[in-house]
Amino acid sequence: MTDDVVLRLDRATAEDLYEVLCLLGEHIAAGAPIPEPPAEAEERLSRVFKFLGDSLGKGRVV
Repeated sequence: MTDDVVLRLDRATAEDLYEVLCLLGEHIAAGAPIPEPPAEAEERLSRVFKFLGDSLGKGRVV
């Protein structure tokens, strides 16, 4: 048994995650603003964040 955490994402959620990670990288690299995502994207990413936290035993949702 491994200690891997595996995420399986639908295309829309994968694209949302990719976009937010790119924006975060640009923010760190150059101070670019991070715009608020559309409500649908925010909802999808919230589910991913909760799943990831639960999988890591962190269970805390901010």
